[in-house]
Amino acid sequence: MSGAGPAPIGVVLAGGASRRMGAAKPAIELAGRPLLSYPLAALRAALAEVAVIAKADTPLPAIGYGVLVWREPDEPQHPLAGVVAALGAAAGRPVVVLACDMPFVTAELVRALATAETAAPAVVARAEGRIQPLAARYDARALELLRDFDPGGPAIAQVAALAPLALDVDPELLVNVNRPEDLAAAEAALSRT
Repeated sequence: MSGAGPAPIGVVLAGGASRRMGAAKPAIELAGRPLLSYPLAALRAALAEVAVIAKADTPLPAIGYGVLVWREPDEPQHPLAGVVAALGAAAGRPVVVLACDMPFVTAELVRALATAETAAPAVVARAEGRIQPLAARYDARALELLRDFDPGGPAIAQVAALAPLALDVDPELLVNVNRPEDLAAAEAALSRT
């Protein structure tokens, strides 16, 4: 995919605390499907291998045949914890990560992230000038750079410090469902399509 290296593994990051939602996001229903199923479908349509990574106590919906389930440490509670754990589990292969609360990501975006040619250790989606570190490809060498991430610092700043290649995308692709009102808005948007 990127260069002559190994093909990336697609990984849905599902270990977040869901504080603003008030319930575990992976299993929350959106238009009759678990929220996790949307980014999972985009990854499965674009990549040969797919995994879900979550904390041990994260309730996961049925994810389908052939999808690996990896576990990340219970602490720290930080978006980069899943990225670092996924890179470790991938054993030297790159990972294309998507947050479990992104229902509008597409297989085309996954393919663009997976195949972008760069010497940088990461490729991230960017919308309206802001990078999204949870819609990104991280190459194996990003593990060393992120292993000692600051659990008190913002993920955006720490990933920006990697000088990633940024791919400009439609902001609609990166919509997050963080609160009940976001879920209602996503439901309304899906009903219009």
